[in-house]
Amino acid sequence: MAGKTVTRADLSEAVYHQVGLSRTESAALVETVLSEICACLAGGETVKLSSFGSFVVRSKGKRVGRNPKTGVEVAIEPRQVMVFKPSNVLKAKINGQAINGLDKHDEDD
Repeated sequence: MAGKTVTRADLSEAVYHQVGLSRTESAALVETVLSEICACLAGGETVKLSSFGSFVVRSKGKRVGRNPKTGVEVAIEPRQVMVFKPSNVLKAKINGQAINGLDKHDEDD
């Protein structure tokens, strides 16, 4: 799947082929997992997936920004943002490095 965007349908198809559930069950499983992750994040919880990474909701305070075209200052209201922090295992896979076993604390750095 390199070089393209992976969709829910792609994930469902992978579950269908690798796990052996029906296409309908595979799609429902993917939807359930994604819905649970969304619900946890919406509730302000951190979602940690071992050997993958962490999704964290952070609060950003009010600040002053500038319109880059006009230079006019604009107030940016406080808001919540979601960030993803990849685990060391995922970073190693992305960079083609060998993984010497899973470190229990691979996501804590």
